[in-house]
Amino acid sequence: MNASAFQLARFACQLVVVVALSGCSPSAGISAEEESPGAAAQRPGRSERPGRLLRQSLLGAAPRDEELPPDVGTRKEGHDWPTFLGPDRNSVSREEGLHLAWSKSGPSIVWQVPLGTSYSAPSISRGRLFHFDRHGQENRLTCRNAETGEKLWTFDYSTDYTDMLGYNDGPRCSPVVDGNRVYLVGAEGELHCVRASDGEPFWRIDTFAEFGIVKNFFGVGSTPLIWGDLLIANIGGSPPGGPSDVYAASGRVRSNGTGIVAFDKYTGEVRYRTADELASYASPVAATIDGRPWCFVFVRGGLIGFHPQTGQIDFHYPWRSKRLESVNAACPVVVGAEVFISECYGPGSSLLAIKPGAYDVVWADKSHSREKSLLSHWCTPIYVDGYLYGCSGYQGPNNLRCISWRTGEVQWIERGFKHASILFADGRLVILNEDGTLHIVRPNPEKYDLVVKTALRDEATPPRLRRPYWTAPVLAHGLLYVRGDGRLACLDLRPASY
Repeated sequence: MNASAFQLARFACQLVVVVALSGCSPSAGISAEEESPGAAAQRPGRSERPGRLLRQSLLGAAPRDEELPPDVGTRKEGHDWPTFLGPDRNSVSREEGLHLAWSKSGPSIVWQVPLGTSYSAPSISRGRLFHFDRHGQENRLTCRNAETGEKLWTFDYSTDYTDMLGYNDGPRCSPVVDGNRVYLVGAEGELHCVRASDGEPFWRIDTFAEFGIVKNFFGVGSTPLIWGDLLIANIGGSPPGGPSDVYAASGRVRSNGTGIVAFDKYTGEVRYRTADELASYASPVAATIDGRPWCFVFVRGGLIGFHPQTGQIDFHYPWRSKRLESVNAACPVVVGAEVFISECYGPGSSLLAIKPGAYDVVWADKSHSREKSLLSHWCTPIYVDGYLYGCSGYQGPNNLRCISWRTGEVQWIERGFKHASILFADGRLVILNEDGTLHIVRPNPEKYDLVVKTALRDEATPPRLRRPYWTAPVLAHGLLYVRGDGRLACLDLRPASY
């Protein structure tokens, strides 16, 4: 690969699948908490990585009616955000009564805290905030009080992951909280299940060793999905004796039928494996269509629709750029019986009408045309009332745009954005741009309808965040969590009189 292609890959493939967070300091909002390099070794919950040990049961099978951990939250309005992109994996919040027309100084800062190295987004459940970061040679899950930032416990395990294109070596996947369990996947492919109340480990699996995963550009970056008693993951393993990574294979990586693997969420045992495909950076999405459960995974080679209980595949829709340095990273968007997918390296976007065993193409961007409806990198677009709002592009200046769900026709384009992440709440789009500006926008197919924007400052003044702001914002119980590089801030979106 020549130098220019390498530089292009470094920028373009950056599929930071959304943001890690963290919290501390219940007082003035700034934590002085910094740990010495060896401090992690003395903390409980540490787990060594034992070479090629494939799987390990640590606490054994827990009862399937295990009690929920106590709810430590005091804010009863709103709802939790227990996994990547929220309860429905579409970055849509059902919260109302928010204060989304603040002054230029922005919303009030409740607390903030330094983070380790990571791209993963935080998750919030029962008053607890979970963020997943790397500190030195250890990956660390930290549990905090979501309202104050107070640290409650940590769980660590060692890692030797190195990013192939020189981006950071921390986790990409968000913690997944289900009852009294938290599920983690590191960039090196270790899958862990720990107890939400205290961080005690239940089980772990080295997915690279067990399924023969060939290392991709940025390691593992697809957050698993809980469906009933199953944990459904985009694994994408290969036969034994294969190349060490995607470059060693010159992009020709074979699959061994483990494109999607469902684990028993209580024990870690494999319940089924399906799809002759490789892993992407898009996360699985579940839906019910005409009374039937579906799961959709935008894998490396396209979109797969299947039954989440059995793994029976209904269809595979090929959709991938021919370029080696390309990824599928934005999640599918499901509305009714239709599914939208988008990428930014070539094919662009497409809308499918879904039915058992098949699909119909409603529309698709033309492969030979340079004009695409929407080029989503890692930001999953937002559906509102017949239109999609998303960030389009992958290198240099991107843009925000609105397109028609039914036709893909572009309604408007707003320039001046880079990689921007979007959340929908209380009738407004909450947009966090890469440069640290937070925009509140009315969803309006006629124009870019700005309500207010504010700049999240760099280290000199609070909130002491650093660029780039590549992590999607998270909203739970009126608190908005945003991160820059190495720091998380908690902002209050409830009016003072609420």
